[in-house]
Amino acid sequence: MKPDEIRKIEAYLRSKFELPSLQVRARPRKDDSAEVYIGEEFIGVIFRDDEDEDLSWNFQMAILEIDLEEG
Repeated sequence: MKPDEIRKIEAYLRSKFELPSLQVRARPRKDDSAEVYIGEEFIGVIFRDDEDEDLSWNFQMAILEIDLEEG
């Protein structure tokens, strides 16, 4: 994903989740996705989908059972 695209997605997610510490970072050697962090904690991946005429992004986040036990 391009830097300007990452900045736009990061601003959108920060606003949507009301979470200024959220970061979207480029992935090494991957141009179709970016990593999402809260502070330094990795929480998921955003994938760019431009196969159809409509461009979209898909956010994928795994929630482990141990994560639920911590809360």
